[in-house]
Amino acid sequence: MYDGAIMPLALVSPRPAALTFVQAAAVVLLAASLGACGSSGSRNVAQRGTYKIGAPYKIDGVTYTPQEEFNHVETGVASWYGPGFHGKSTANGEPYDQSARTAAHRTLQMPAIVRVTNLDNGMSTVVRVNDRGPFARSRIIDLSRTAAQELDIVRNGTAHVRIDQLQAESLAVKDVAIAGGGPAEQQAAVAQVSSGRYAPAQAPVQTAAYAPPTEPAPAYAQPAPAQPVWPTNPAPAYVPASNGGPTVASLANGSTLQPASGFYVQTGAFTTPENAERQRGAVSSYGVSEISQGSAGGRDVYRVRLGPYTTSDAAGIVADRLKRSGYGDARVVAN
Repeated sequence: MYDGAIMPLALVSPRPAALTFVQAAAVVLLAASLGACGSSGSRNVAQRGTYKIGAPYKIDGVTYTPQEEFNHVETGVASWYGPGFHGKSTANGEPYDQSARTAAHRTLQMPAIVRVTNLDNGMSTVVRVNDRGPFARSRIIDLSRTAAQELDIVRNGTAHVRIDQLQAESLAVKDVAIAGGGPAEQQAAVAQVSSGRYAPAQAPVQTAAYAPPTEPAPAYAQPAPAQPVWPTNPAPAYVPASNGGPTVASLANGSTLQPASGFYVQTGAFTTPENAERQRGAVSSYGVSEISQGSAGGRDVYRVRLGPYTTSDAAGIVADRLKRSGYGDARVVAN
């Protein structure tokens, strides 16, 4: 998700060619208004659109350089983000809607339209890029919950995918966004392109395609990474430690899970296990969560943590996301 402190965005001023689009935008607006009457996207009709590219930014020691592209192709791992961010602001200013077909990408302009194909099962869907991310190792796109469901990756959390940018559709949403059209108008323009009733301007000369600075994506035969960023994890039952040491979570199958070493994101500390369990449930959509028992000032405390993460920078990204979602006490701790 977007962090304005490290991912500055530049708003593209309307270009002269966009003035010729005003009449077409009015037609698109009417079509979108009619089509939105019975959908959950009706609140998007009033939103104004913007077209953004952005300045270079650094995450976890890696510099990303956003650029305008219309023929982007990329292969890697997709993840998804859901309830924890629903309604929060995305990088282009829209509220995140987990029911919409949207995605976060590290460098593509916003909006842009891409087809995402799950290489493990052949399923595909088309999404509109309106956010920045993901920044976990080898991952190339963060999908909304609905898009992830259409690719059947919600349960596993990740999948090997191929991204193919749709040139005509990306040009169309650029025109609409520059003219001030919001998400509903942009989606209507995509539908018109698909039906052959919309002819966007020609794409400018392309610069060199973005080459991810991270490691190459693993071979498709390999399993997905062991720790998805946005999984739906089972809720372990809290079991107080009998020896005063760290809490051990009891899983549904009767086995136990010992706290692993690494970096964690602590979201809060409580004097009762019941309060800790309530917050653990509230933050579980952000990652694998647990309750760790300790003491402070001679009293038992129950700490809610997410993780483990292999580096403090990776944990810091999750902590920043939690803070932007209202968990102001989120901080990185080492185990």
